[in-house]
Order: sequence, then C-alpha cells, then structure tokens
Amino acid sequence: MIGPLWSFFLRSSTGSNSQSTDFQVKKATGHVFLFSFVQNERPDESNKIEHHTTLYHSDYLIVRRGQEFEIKITFNRPYKPNEDKFAVEFVIGSSPAISKGTYVPVFPKKEKQSSWRGRIKETSDNIVTMGLTPIADCIVGKYNMYVAVQTPFGTRRTRKDDSRAVYILFNPWAADDAVFLDDEKERQECVMNEVGIIYHGAYDDISERDWNYGQFNFGVLDACLLVMDRSEMPITNRGDPIKVTRKASAMINSRDDDGVLVGNWSGDYTYGVAPTSWTGSTDILLTYASTKMPVCYAQCWVYAAVFNTFLRCLGIPSRVVTNYFSAHDNDGNLRTDIILDENGRVDRNRTRDSIWNYHCWNECYMSRPDLPQGFGGWQVVDATPQETSDGMYRCGPASVQAIKHGDICYPFDAAFVFAEVNSDVVYYSRKKDGTMQLIKVNRTHVGRMVLTKAAGEVTRRDITDNYKFSEGTSEERTVLEKAEEYGCKRENSNPPLADVDVILPTLEIGVGDDFELNLEFVNRSDQRRTVGTYISGSVVYYTGVSSHEFLFRTPTSKNYMHHLVEQANLNFIVTGKIKETGKIVTSMKVITLHNPKLLVEVTGNAIVNEEMIARVEFTNPFTHTLKDVEVRMDGPGVMEHKKRLLIPGGTSLTWTEMFTPQRAGKTRVFATLDCPGLRQVSGQASINVKP
Repeated sequence: MIGPLWSFFLRSSTGSNSQSTDFQVKKATGHVFLFSFVQNERPDESNKIEHHTTLYHSDYLIVRRGQEFEIKITFNRPYKPNEDKFAVEFVIGSSPAISKGTYVPVFPKKEKQSSWRGRIKETSDNIVTMGLTPIADCIVGKYNMYVAVQTPFGTRRTRKDDSRAVYILFNPWAADDAVFLDDEKERQECVMNEVGIIYHGAYDDISERDWNYGQFNFGVLDACLLVMDRSEMPITNRGDPIKVTRKASAMINSRDDDGVLVGNWSGDYTYGVAPTSWTGSTDILLTYASTKMPVCYAQCWVYAAVFNTFLRCLGIPSRVVTNYFSAHDNDGNLRTDIILDENGRVDRNRTRDSIWNYHCWNECYMSRPDLPQGFGGWQVVDATPQETSDGMYRCGPASVQAIKHGDICYPFDAAFVFAEVNSDVVYYSRKKDGTMQLIKVNRTHVGRMVLTKAAGEVTRRDITDNYKFSEGTSEERTVLEKAEEYGCKRENSNPPLADVDVILPTLEIGVGDDFELNLEFVNRSDQRRTVGTYISGSVVYYTGVSSHEFLFRTPTSKNYMHHLVEQANLNFIVTGKIKETGKIVTSMKVITLHNPKLLVEVTGNAIVNEEMIARVEFTNPFTHTLKDVEVRMDGPGVMEHKKRLLIPGGTSLTWTEMFTPQRAGKTRVFATLDCPGLRQVSGQASINVKP
C-alpha cells in the first residue's frame, strides 16, 4: 500500500452522541500521523433499520451477517482510488488469523477482496462511504474494528478502542444464512417480539404466563455473549447455529458448567427467587453477567424463557413450546411404567418414570446440513436438565421433522424428545408376592397437545401435528415401527379391556375451595357389574412428582390446602376391580387449582417520554394472613424490572409505581405476586404508546 492518507475519521451509524479518540504516532523522520474515529453527530439510522437492530439498547454498531452495512471514513484530503490503499480490519478472539476467520481485512477494490466484500459507495471531498458485507456464515460476536493505511513508512493502523466495536449477529433475513426464515410474520414473532406467552396448567385447563424476553435491553447482548465465553466455546464454532444452540442448551442450566440458572423443584426457595416470581429474562441474565455465578431458581418454563431470550438476541428464530403430559422416560424405551399396589396406590418406590403435567422447551429455526434433506427447519432444544447427552445436561438440536417421522437415529437427542411426545402409559398391578400384572395400556395420554404462541397474535397455536401423526392412523403405526427398529421398545401387549369405564370429571376449582369429586362408571356390558373402587388423591408438582397424599378411599376432599405446592396440582387415580370378571379398571386425572389474580391498571397519557402510573392491587381470598409477600413488575419498552416486598394490611395490598415509556408501540405491563403461602399469582395490562 502507498499513499499519504495521513489522517482519517471513521463514522458508523450507531445513533450515539459524538465521541472521538485521538492519538499520535511519531517516527524518527518527524512525520506525525493523526488518527481519529468519530461517531455520527447526526445519527444515521440506515444501518439499524436495514439490519433490524433499531431496538437494541446499545451504543455500539449492531449488524447482521450476510448483509451490507455502511461506514464513513474521513481522511485529511480527498481519496485517490488509483494511489491510496487501505483496508478495514475486523478482529475477534485472542489469536486472530485469516485462516480461522478471526481476522478479516476488507478492501475497497474488487480486484482485492477477502471473504467479506467491500466497496466504495460514495466519495465526497475527504469522506469515503464504504459498504461492507460479512460472509453469511461468519463468526457471530463482538469484533474490534480498525482501519489500516499503507504509507511510505509501512502500514499504520488505529489502536484498539472498545467504543469502535461492532457486533455481528445471525441473520434470518439473509437467504445464505443457516437461520434464514422465509416468513416475515414468523420472523417478527420469533426474532423481534419481546413479549411472550408461555402456556402451562393442564391440557384441558390451559393457563397463560406472560414473559418479558427483553432481548434488546441494555446489557443483554453482552450477557448472551458471556454465556458462550464462559462455556469456553471455541470462537471458530460461534458461526454455526447447531453448535451454538447445543452448547447454550447446556449453559442455560448450571449443571456441569456453572451455567446461568439453578433448578429447584423442592418448594423451598429461601436462598433465591421462586421460579413462579420471575417476570422476565433481563434481571436473570444481567445478574449472571455481573456476578459470574448461577442465578437461583428455575423450573422448565424459566429455562425455556431465558433460552428464548438468548436465541432471539443473537438472531436465531426461536419460540417457547409447551408439551402437555410430557413423558420423562428414564430408561430409553417408549413406555412410562406406573406401578400400583394391590390397593390402587401408586408405588412411588418402584415407579421411576414420570409424566409431567406439562413441559416447556424451545424450538429454533435453522438448516441442518449434517442431516439428510428435509430435516432442517424447526429444531427442539431444551435447557432443562433432565438427562445427560454426551456427558452433559443438554438436549438438541433435534429435528422436529425427524421426530415426527420416527427417524430418531439422527443427532441430537431425537429419541429422548420422541419419547416425550409418544410414550405409552403402562399400568401394572404389583401383588404381595412381587409378581406384576399388566392391567392397562394408554397409548394416547402422552403428548396430548403441543402449544406455542401464534405469530403476531395474543393467542395460542396448536402444533401437535408438527410432532406426530394422528392417533390410530397408518402413518402413526409406521412411525412407531420405525422407532422400534432404532431400539425404542414399546409395550406391544394389549390386555383385554374391562367392560366398565370410569370417568373423572373436569373441574374448575380455586385454591382453597372445597369440592366434591364425582365418579362416573359406564357399564358397556349387558350384565350387572359390581366394582370395588379405591381413590388416591395426591398433591403433585407439575413434574408429576407426588408431594403428599391427602385422600384415600373417600371421594370428598376438604383437607388438601396445607399440603399444596406452588403450582397447585391435584392428581387423582381411581383403581377398581370388577367382582364378576376380575378385570381391573383405572383412570387418572390431574386438576389444576386456579389462583387469584392481580389487578394491574395503567393510567396517564401513553406517549413516549411522558410519565405514567402503574397500580397493582391484590385481595387475599383466604382467612389466614400471607407473609413475606414480594411483588414484581415489568414492561418491555416502558418500564424496567421493579420489585418490592410488601406487608399486606388486613386482606389487601396496593402498589403504585411511576414509569416513563421509552418507545412507541403496543406492549404490556405485567406483575407477579409471590410468597411462601401462595405462588404463581399474576396480572397484566396492555398499553399502546404513541410517539
């Protein structure tokens, strides 16, 4: 390179206030070279708009790979294309090298190009506008940017300055990117939407939980990159969404690697935050980034929600999915074995498998060049630590198409997810002499329904058909036979059905309400039948694990309240023996108790930068006093996360908080109430903020 470009300025469209850094390099000849980088005094939003990064709350330039962005370089004299030679350099990692893609020089002329393209778009006096296009599979992360000029005294480049860093993200808008999603409505939902709805409860009594993903909030992008740093993931792997999502599925939980979240299903959250109390991901990720310690506590929807923030923040399309009656199969077969004793109680010591009332995981969108054609698209990834995969607690990415078609031999963990949605529930009766009698096989209980939030709407979308063919169809039989060929064992026996059915009703019950459980027996024979019946009622966690048995034999329940755990599920198992035939009848029903609601009201003019008021009210429906009540409130784009410990006066409490919306658009303010005596209480209010 030659040419007396003694000094220059670099301008990047970050939208920040003007900043500059000057330094001098003196040589023995006495020549002085002055280099100065300046951010735009009048923000040019073109890069942000074109790259869909306007919402990121950051002082840095944030762009997406596979797509051109602009910088402006101001020299101390007009640029001479035929004489002056310079390059813009991008460096990431501790040992940059061209061969690894961690050092990338970008040249302005076509005849000299690296893997990234560069071109001069415009020149005006001393200002050169340059377009730069990162390759569509480049490393995702934070790059340092330099300008190097060849002078008569050798190459001179700017010193490192963190304020000139550039973040490069995955690009679902670029056709050559592995995460390309050719559906704008889905892209807006699965990349840009900050407010989520996570479904829980029971398949016939669905509940909703609002969540602030906050992927654009200040500090969240750096926290997500820190997750990869702390995983010791090689820089060179960070452009591959398969490797990034697999590593992150291990890092979002703290097992093995001091990752982001500590799981806790015990009901004792003394040394942390109850999982039901969180309102969003920002507080969790920023706490992890500042302390470098796992954050307490999480259950499956918290893992899925924080993982969703991580994926959307980096540009990988993702959504939270809920599977109702999700099998946790410990031994790798397609059977969930439930062992009953002679009296009809579940034998907890011998029943190792469990059925979660619901389980949340993530789907992310990407191509799968490591699999045969047709297995790209939505992939299951799960950060909840259930079982190890390749020695670590992680799961996925597993192709949803592979799961649906029974191709469970493909990586990663497709067989485990297949069992979560396809296991048979097999009931055995264990006699006193230890012998086991197969009494019933339920082939439709597990994977009853799979839900996610509908794109662009505040409602749910049933995606069960993405995971499995309809029950009883020839396609379903073919898939299950194929899964067996790959080693998954099913229960192929079909014990004769009893000619009496027992039906448990669907009930809507509030926490603390007394209720009666009415059983319906249907005699399908033309003869009289006598059934000796046992009823077991247990308080269970949503994971299917029993906390306490409060009912046996009698069908009237009034004594469950002081045994409740945070998600208030009651599990009833009815077992009976027909006197005339000796056949066993059995039925199981999970009833989710409904918690009281928070009332959230927002008042004031919903205008950017004008103060508003949020008011939270709660009335205690119980006769006993609630203690150690903590209320949290959150609102994407309008309110930072807030929390307060309140002491209820009498039977009610009120909390008023001032806030100032920072940007226009539709959003929500939502709140949670949490205390040891009552979990999972929430409320929300919608806002449409005007410019």
